[in-house]
Amino acid sequence: MLQLWKVVRPARQLELHRLILLLIAFSLGSMGFLAYYVSTSPKAKEPLPLPLGDCSSGGAAGPGPARPPVPPRPPRPPETARTEPVVLVFVESAYSQLGQEIVAILESSRFRYSTELAPGRGDMPTLTDNTHGRYVLVIYENLLKYVNLDAWSRELLDRYCVEYGVGIIGFFRAHEHSLLSAQLKGFPLFLHSNLGLRDYQVNPSAPLLHLTRPSRLEPGPLPGDDWTIFQSNHSTYEPVLLASLRPAEPAVPGPVLRRARLPTVVQDLGLHDGIQRVLFGHGLSFWLHKLIFVDAVAYLTGKRLCLDLDRYILVDIDDIFVGKEGTRMKVADVEALLTTQNKLRTLVPNFTFNLGFSGKFYHTGTEEEDAGDDMLLKHRKEFWWFPHMWSHMQPHLFHNRSVLADQMRLNKQFALEHGIPTDLGYAVAPHHSGVYPIHTQLYEAWKSVWGIQVTSTEEYPHLRPARYRRGFIHNGIMVLPRQTCGLFTHTIFYNEYPGGSRELDRSIRGGELFLTVLLNPISIFMTHLSNYGNDRLGLYTFESLVRFLQCWTRLRLQTLPPVPLAQKYFELFPQERSPLWQNPCDDKRHKDIWSKEKTCDRLPKFLIVGPQKTGTTAIHFFLSLHPAVTSSFPSPSTFEEIQFFNSPNYHKGIDWYMDFFPVPSNASTDFLFEKSATYFDSEVVPRRGAALLPRAKIITVLTNPADRAYSWYQHQRAHGDPVALNYTFYQVISASSQTPLALRSLQNRCLVPGYYSTHLQRWLTYYPSGQLLIVDGQELRTNPAASMESIQKFLGITPFLNYTRTLRFDDDKGFWCQGLEGGKTRCLGRSKGRRYPDMDTESRLFLTDFFRNHNLELSKLLSRLGQPVPSWLREELQHSSLG
Repeated sequence: MLQLWKVVRPARQLELHRLILLLIAFSLGSMGFLAYYVSTSPKAKEPLPLPLGDCSSGGAAGPGPARPPVPPRPPRPPETARTEPVVLVFVESAYSQLGQEIVAILESSRFRYSTELAPGRGDMPTLTDNTHGRYVLVIYENLLKYVNLDAWSRELLDRYCVEYGVGIIGFFRAHEHSLLSAQLKGFPLFLHSNLGLRDYQVNPSAPLLHLTRPSRLEPGPLPGDDWTIFQSNHSTYEPVLLASLRPAEPAVPGPVLRRARLPTVVQDLGLHDGIQRVLFGHGLSFWLHKLIFVDAVAYLTGKRLCLDLDRYILVDIDDIFVGKEGTRMKVADVEALLTTQNKLRTLVPNFTFNLGFSGKFYHTGTEEEDAGDDMLLKHRKEFWWFPHMWSHMQPHLFHNRSVLADQMRLNKQFALEHGIPTDLGYAVAPHHSGVYPIHTQLYEAWKSVWGIQVTSTEEYPHLRPARYRRGFIHNGIMVLPRQTCGLFTHTIFYNEYPGGSRELDRSIRGGELFLTVLLNPISIFMTHLSNYGNDRLGLYTFESLVRFLQCWTRLRLQTLPPVPLAQKYFELFPQERSPLWQNPCDDKRHKDIWSKEKTCDRLPKFLIVGPQKTGTTAIHFFLSLHPAVTSSFPSPSTFEEIQFFNSPNYHKGIDWYMDFFPVPSNASTDFLFEKSATYFDSEVVPRRGAALLPRAKIITVLTNPADRAYSWYQHQRAHGDPVALNYTFYQVISASSQTPLALRSLQNRCLVPGYYSTHLQRWLTYYPSGQLLIVDGQELRTNPAASMESIQKFLGITPFLNYTRTLRFDDDKGFWCQGLEGGKTRCLGRSKGRRYPDMDTESRLFLTDFFRNHNLELSKLLSRLGQPVPSWLREELQHSSLG
């Protein structure tokens, strides 16, 4: 029996091992099959929710609860008009999040502001200029920095606020060390902090409400558990936003327990100390706080900084007929587009989707998608239409205007054959190519083929941050800022939205998309054909957005066609009509949509900016003798001066400007430059120059402003100016404001360029002092080699040219010229170095007195900059002190 067991036992163990192996193999096979099934079977899609259909807890979207009568607002002191419309913002640091959020809203609203680090003690910035207030509103990122100011600073600020009718906005952000309950120092107001809140509601009686529409109770938790609520029995405090404690929160001490709604934002009506304030018990991370903050700014500034209620929105649908199979619209999608458009028209007067087409791709989808193309054309009169490029190519790739125009004509012929309207006057270039940076051929072709009056781009001046986008006019075409809405060509499914579907809903419900409409009076949104097929995210997004805006704001939404819309934009922002050209090579996106035939190497490395009659032409001549330095080509109308930055030439664009410069053989060692002596005293040139040439070096030549004025007068006489011929120099410089306009114009050109310190400070606003060289005009006349040595060192030019050997004084000319072989010279033209009678004593005394303060300010400025004082200035200051 034992022997039998010894034989059977191994056999049974072998069968058991086989069974285990079979089980393992079966399990692995099952797992593989399951994995294959899961990966190949249709994925369960997150259902697309219906667009927002009501305001909060019930009822249809509409006007919301009626606003009860607002109690009379405490009278504002009439001195409010004595303040500049500038907001003073005290921040914790240059990088604090809340401070950046405050600034972002002010910038988006186009409100002027100044930031200061919040002083703990002392160092309060200057608040007044004589009897004029510098600020219309004060904002504290940290309310406690205001409350805990030292007595002197607090009294100074409060007295300013009372005298000038200036309000204060303050934020209290609780942290882990904050007292749970405390009285705000110096105020009849208690704070209860580090709370979790839910179920918020706007108080319809709050006087500050302007954009904000009081809604029904909004259920749900507020983000975070670091909220602060306010408690007071004083009549000066009016709740603005109310919420309830979360059930798990500990009880708040005092009678506040019995109140169902607790204020997280309160309005101080100024009944306590004469200063109106709005206090927030949290930051701006909660969307509704942003909305109330905008209203608070409007209220506390007496609506001097206030956004209007009118909002114009235009929804562009790019790439009609373009797109790969599976992403295009089908018949049902077009029907949904029409249905949603009709619904939106009941909420937004004149709402119409604006369709941009490329005819080459018509009928290039599946059979169902081709039927969708036909459905769009069947209902073509229900929409607005605008052209893309025929083949959807980027216009900057076309260097020949005729070829570019031919492509446009193909698209126009397609439109005419299919009955698509062609008279909208609006076009958009694929990928914004050629719109900005400017591709001149595109603008010319647009006008000749389509009669385009309006386009839009998200690239001016840069894509990000979006709040800086602006409009401009070029070559008769109005360019409007275009906004993104989070919908791109690849965002076609709700459950595959980048960051999750909640990210899209957050953008709509108080997030980026909501704020775009809130803070911009005109919004053109870029969407794509693919956003209206599949899950139809475009329809969901804009219907939800419009309904949410109507629930929570009093905005009057409407739509205009592109041309009237552009006219409205430049009525609102006339200062944007003139563009500000940037360097395309400083932005990778711009460089990618700029013609490869163009190069930033053709932009100058330095500018000689004047002023006139100080020797700038001589420097231009001397520098042109250097082998590594090349001047701009002469202009047929202004000779050696281009005068780009301060004349109508600026509106011709940078292509026109760069045509005045050669392509350098070696961009690192060759120095291109231009000289325009009228740049120095221009109010617009420093800003324009710094935008296009931020690293350029600036050379100016200063001589005695009295001598400069006299030289200009003699220059005008030599050129036959009737005013200079008919009036003496003294009559010109001493003319009163009652004299003829032509006389005052000559007087200004004699005197105003001599306000040296004023003009230099303007240049220093846009260029660092290390990029500015001030040449002593008297030294340039007597010892030009020394001046040229300083200029070469300043520019870093190699090789170093010895001007002592290069220049020679010409007795006949009375000035320095280029020395040639055989003792000959090459000099400037007859008009340069002209001799004229000495200035009369009366005029000299008048100008010495007139320029005394200007020269003194120049001396102080040069001292601050660490620059040497020119010899002529030292002499003038000595004479002034003796006088």
